[in-house]
Amino acid sequence: MKQLSIATLALCMASLLGGCSSNDEDEEVLVLPEINNQFETQVQWQESVGSGVEHYFSRLTPTVYEDTVFVAERYGEVKALDVNTGKTLWETDSRKNQAFWPWEDSDSAKLSGGILQAFGKIYIGSEHGEVIALDRETGAIVWRKAVPGEALSSPAAGDGLIYVNLGSGKLLALHPDTGEERWRHEQEVPALTLRGLSSPTSANGGVLFGEESGKLSVLIAENGYSAWSVDVALAKGASEFERLVDVDTKPLVSGTNVYAIAYNGNLAAVDVRNGNVVWKREYSSYRDFSIETNSIYIVDSEGVIYALDKDSGIERWSQPALRGWYLTTPTVAGNYLVVGDQEGNLHWLDKQSGQLVSRESFDSSGFFVEPVIAGDKLIVYTRDGEVSAVKIP
Repeated sequence: MKQLSIATLALCMASLLGGCSSNDEDEEVLVLPEINNQFETQVQWQESVGSGVEHYFSRLTPTVYEDTVFVAERYGEVKALDVNTGKTLWETDSRKNQAFWPWEDSDSAKLSGGILQAFGKIYIGSEHGEVIALDRETGAIVWRKAVPGEALSSPAAGDGLIYVNLGSGKLLALHPDTGEERWRHEQEVPALTLRGLSSPTSANGGVLFGEESGKLSVLIAENGYSAWSVDVALAKGASEFERLVDVDTKPLVSGTNVYAIAYNGNLAAVDVRNGNVVWKREYSSYRDFSIETNSIYIVDSEGVIYALDKDSGIERWSQPALRGWYLTTPTVAGNYLVVGDQEGNLHWLDKQSGQLVSRESFDSSGFFVEPVIAGDKLIVYTRDGEVSAVKIP
């Protein structure tokens, strides 16, 4: 029943902005604000990886290690690219059942959660209920682990283990070299949830993760025992839809606090040592957020961008001009904040004021994950598999 509910929710809430409508006249026409570009976006190279993720939900975020960027597409192709030239260093087909003859069809790997780089390997999760580890230098598959649920978010690494959060409500700790399960934690999953999961965070001997029930929880890394749990949001309302309070975002640790945000809920700062709430502010989001020095940058559920003071949660500025454009997580790049949108536009904002300062159109397939920092470049990835390196001004 839950899967049917999720599918229905996805169809009715392409941008999670309202209810279902079959009348095109009722749909708001989105228009980008006019701006005078203060600089032109410089693309240094472009490559492609298979068919990308197409229209499917995905969090296949590229990851960078030294001079290599690792990218993957939903069907199963994984590539390592030279970050300076875009040259392919290796590529691997990660599908379990690969076609022998060229005219044969084979199943999609349905890669969706990743990419994590750690312990000399890269780790990717799939909707088939698998976690795959590949050798970082060669792309050879080191191990493949069947797990009890969809792996929709990026795994995390810490304290000699790999942590995987699953759609079934289980969080597993796996040995990085073999995939052997060391412990598991189970949580209750509401009848209706958003499509997506919180990526875990490893810090201070603990594993922090958001729950679909609106909680932020911490497990002891050594054994998976619960350390503490706190409500970021409480379910309210009469309908299951109104009661959605998923914490689908990756918790971020800065200083003695951990920060988390919930859909239909709050942004909260919590003392990582004991679970005491330092402050809460009413913001709703299902996207990851960014922290730099003393600022938090978020994109809320409607696509409004905010900068907040990290110590107090006080709002510094807001930018509503891109509301409804289904923005990515904001990335801090030098003096700017960068977001992509559903139509393939890359937007640059002054991080001090929130003013829109530049825009570049890449393609109509759109962005689905945030830009990734690679030295003096941004790596951006569109739904149709186009990977680009953009110089940071």
